[in-house]
Amino acid sequence: MKSIIFALVALSLYGCSSAPQAPQAPPPPSLPVAAITSATQTTYQEYPASIEGTVNVEIRPQVSGTLDKVFVDEGAFVKAGQPIFKINEQPFRAALNNALANLHAAEASQVNAQLEIDKLTPLVQNKVVSDYQLKTAKAAYQVATANIESAKANVSTAQINLGYTLIKAPVSGYIGRLLKKQGSLVAPADAEALTQLSDVHDVHVYFSLGEKDFVNFKEQYPGQTLADKLKQLPSVSLLLADGTEYTKQGKIDVIDGQFDKNTGAITVRASFANPQGLLRSGNTGRVRLSLEHKDALIVPESATVEMQDKVFVFTVGDSSKVKKQAISIVGKNGQNYLVKDGVKVGDQIVLSGIDKLQEGMVIHPEKATDKVAAVAKN
Repeated sequence: MKSIIFALVALSLYGCSSAPQAPQAPPPPSLPVAAITSATQTTYQEYPASIEGTVNVEIRPQVSGTLDKVFVDEGAFVKAGQPIFKINEQPFRAALNNALANLHAAEASQVNAQLEIDKLTPLVQNKVVSDYQLKTAKAAYQVATANIESAKANVSTAQINLGYTLIKAPVSGYIGRLLKKQGSLVAPADAEALTQLSDVHDVHVYFSLGEKDFVNFKEQYPGQTLADKLKQLPSVSLLLADGTEYTKQGKIDVIDGQFDKNTGAITVRASFANPQGLLRSGNTGRVRLSLEHKDALIVPESATVEMQDKVFVFTVGDSSKVKKQAISIVGKNGQNYLVKDGVKVGDQIVLSGIDKLQEGMVIHPEKATDKVAAVAKN
């Protein structure tokens, strides 16, 4: 009997010791949080650009002939009025001499006509001859006078053509490629110019804005009219092809009058000083526009998650519960997003570990470390 009782007690004790215990809930994760702040921030937008001199001139011959001399080399700097090319002048000097000879002949004919008038005038007055002969003499004088005017015009034309044989630089600038060499036959109708001359003491930098960018451009900068906005625009920077920033700042001074129907973009021009001639026509680069955002809400990029083309943060609410909140971004400065709406100043957001968070999850908020807080502030 005692053995039976002992067995029952042992069995009872075994059943009690093997009964499963209810699992304990894991503690909420400890994650760094920080309050959203606002500050004035500057963002930048870059656009591909092409560079041209303030004046780009095609140098073309205005008379036909043989290119006798080339006074400059490719890439040389020339001053306005400096000779560049010389066309064989002999045919044009001969034409000028011929025109002068014709002028002298016309002047002699006029003198002869005047003598005839002087001879006939008293004879007509004394009725020795009829006035018909005097009228004929006066008509001959008028013809001689007209011939003189025509001859003078021919002389002027010949002088102009002779002058065209010496081609001078119309502006100061840099010579491009010399497409015609000494001895070449040149003519005004040639498809190719002799060379191009670029005045690059100042340069024009052209870039394009799409319709959306142009609307934002007009809304973001102060001024009632486009002309007012141009006057108040901040300076712009030029990034060269190698990524370095040009030392001079530029100013936007012209916006095209209409959009290109093929590209849907409008052309904008910025002017830059180029005293050392470092920029040349044909260079490319990128124009950087700056935009100041006053009292912008600052959210670290690392505190956001992107889903379906939307950006979210996790805000910390009552009872330390997190909520996934969509935000609207207007720009980016370094490691921070500049936010338009979705959150407000003072809202607490989770700074890291957000990839493991879910809507309504409870966390243990921790004050952000100095490193993380610095990212949030900068």
